[in-house]
Amino acid sequence: MTPTLFGRIQTRLFTLGTIGVVLTALIVPVLPGTTGGLGATYKTAYLILLAVAVVGVGWELLYHLLMQFRWDKDWPTLFGLVTILNEGALMFLLLRAGVVPGIGGKVAVSTFVTMFVFVWMGVWLVANGPLRVPFVQWRLRGGRFL
Repeated sequence: MTPTLFGRIQTRLFTLGTIGVVLTALIVPVLPGTTGGLGATYKTAYLILLAVAVVGVGWELLYHLLMQFRWDKDWPTLFGLVTILNEGALMFLLLRAGVVPGIGGKVAVSTFVTMFVFVWMGVWLVANGPLRVPFVQWRLRGGRFL
């Protein structure tokens, strides 16, 4: 399957909105470096997840542009995994700069890295494996759900 731009955007939003939400709920109680109550930590974690989804649409546009220089117009699976580095770095810089709305104060590096890696790996693994089983049409429609 070669995902289309809209298919990749839909897949990103669907997986973050389902798998990402569940994994965030699971990881928040054990995140290192958190201060304040559990409710505040959940709020911050879900705001970060929302910011990752919003910024992720921009990433997909950039990736689409870069893929136009590849002969098959697609990323190898390993490239999709390695994007954790640039997407995580940008999100952390945006958090440090204070431009993510609703997040007051600094997020500890250990908190961010633990949550981001856990959620990212879970979403990536599901998108590249089990998601293909129940959503056969997803595979045949370039990653589009709608």
